Amino acid sequence: MSIQAGDPIPEVTLKRIRDGVETVDTKALFDGRKAVLFAVPGAFTPTCSASHLPGFIEHFAAFRQRGIEVYCVAVNDPFVMKAWGESQQVPDGLLMLSDGNGELARALGLEIDASASGMGMRSRRFALYVDNGTVREAWIDAPGKFEVSSAEHVLAHLPH
Repeated sequence: MSIQAGDPIPEVTLKRIRDGVETVDTKALFDGRKAVLFAVPGAFTPTCSASHLPGFIEHFAAFRQRGIEVYCVAVNDPFVMKAWGESQQVPDGLLMLSDGNGELARALGLEIDASASGMGMRSRRFALYVDNGTVREAWIDAPGKFEVSSAEHVLAHLPH
């Protein structure tokens, strides 16, 4: 079953690159703060690069004005996530997180098999609003769709 409002974020580790490869755990990322975590099936893929990540870049300041952190995650290695972030000119503070082994996608119940496209196991496209480690809202797109997890949709549906 996939993650739902009221559920805690599962405790797993992710990777990111700043001064080197760092391991970060979800407890440290989400405890004591409000955040939107959005997932894409793959860095550098068409919809993810043309629409999904750019929407969160465009509206990053609006999330921050509400006191909300923004995290992007994909089942890609941390080097790919760093390169993708640089190519998209991701602002400082929008974290590009690697779920390289798909542990978070699996723990959330949002893993998909994209083997037919040569991509192996990936994450479904989604956005979660998390407050102090607890999911308050979950927007999960149907496979192959990009509708409810967009930055615009999330901003319009955040609790006030």
